[in-house]
Amino acid sequence: MLSDDTIIEKVSAQLDGKLPAPFELVDVEWSKLGGDQVLSVLIDKPDGITLQDTADLTEIISPELDKIVPDPFPSEYLLEVASPGAERPLKKAADFEAHIGDYIFVKLYQKVAGEKEFVGDLTAFDGEIVSLSYLDKTRQKTVDIAFSNIAKARTQVKL
Repeated sequence: MLSDDTIIEKVSAQLDGKLPAPFELVDVEWSKLGGDQVLSVLIDKPDGITLQDTADLTEIISPELDKIVPDPFPSEYLLEVASPGAERPLKKAADFEAHIGDYIFVKLYQKVAGEKEFVGDLTAFDGEIVSLSYLDKTRQKTVDIAFSNIAKARTQVKL
């Protein structure tokens, strides 16, 4: 049986470049929900996703998944085509570049400035270093984080 990461990689590779413009493949997730395996394909476009978009894209994505040889899926699964929502995952360098100025959450592999998690404004990204401006108690601070040290990141809703 293939690992979850291998399934995600194979699906991402198969769908790369297959979605019509202006749609973008944001993320692929493989998870268990109750007794079911769920393949979530998160898509977006500049003016947001409609229910009709998810239905139309399911008709494109489902046949593409059937073309993956050998079949990476261990058994039956549910396909979910959805919008990433307000808290969009940031995985690729291009994601960080596109979200400069946005409020984000970052979880690190190794501590920086004594912390493993930061929430703040993404102020800069040069391809290797992510710069965040965040509030530490009452003081505004800036932290530079190596892109390779980021375990997980997403846009964050600011309340």
